[in-house]
Amino acid sequence: MSAQTAARSSEATAPVLVRERVKDIAVLVLNRPQARNSLSEALLAELSAAFADIAHDKTVRAVVLAANGPAFCAGHDLKELTARRSDADGGRSYFRHIMTTCSAMMQQIVNLPQPVIAAVQGVASAAGCQLVASCDLAVASAAAKFATPGVDIGLFCSTPMVALSRNVARKHAMEMLLTGEMVEAEQAARIGLINRVVPPGEERTSAIALAKKIAAKSSYVLKIGKQAFYRQAELGLADAYHYASEVMTENMMARDAEEGICAFIEKRDPTWKDR
Repeated sequence: MSAQTAARSSEATAPVLVRERVKDIAVLVLNRPQARNSLSEALLAELSAAFADIAHDKTVRAVVLAANGPAFCAGHDLKELTARRSDADGGRSYFRHIMTTCSAMMQQIVNLPQPVIAAVQGVASAAGCQLVASCDLAVASAAAKFATPGVDIGLFCSTPMVALSRNVARKHAMEMLLTGEMVEAEQAARIGLINRVVPPGEERTSAIALAKKIAAKSSYVLKIGKQAFYRQAELGLADAYHYASEVMTENMMARDAEEGICAFIEKRDPTWKDR
């Protein structure tokens, strides 16, 4: 068996998504390195199932999304999509299925009670860039790059645009979408696509360290805060303040708010009950 054949065999049997735990942190690792971690139908299904499980797992307080290999995620699996052009409808039904499935998975990240942190070690392009933008936070290697290059192959990055345009200012988003050019990590941080840049090889460790800081807070408070953040962002100013005031009122009634405020006044560490 040749080395190339052996590599293909190994890829076929390896899980497309690796699930790990670091205490109360769930670590999900994209594991299609030979395909640049492109979002195949199988990988989309595994990500969706993982997020569904985590949403109901109260032992998970934060999530880190990482990837194996040189690329973080190259977007959709174009070979898989192209193969369906021979379908009776030219692939239309399958294309719609993949796009809606991917969009639903991205929304699972936003709707997840726990914060999700992307650990980006390499290129994140097209739907891979969308994946980073959909996460609540992102830590990237100095070697990481970001792009929405669909325009270069006649397929405008319309679904990645949704997440991208909700992270960076319009003109930055439009430049990425219209030119398809790669954005270096430092520039990605400046325009708000990622939170911080770390030396190559340190992105996953740094993301887990950040997740641990967040996991030390009340999970109840993190849940309502994350939900409120995304909901108010879609409202007008007056409606956003009205909604946020109601959220804070309910939050004040929570046991953890009472405990946290008392602990602050008494100059001690709070003991969270996550309610």
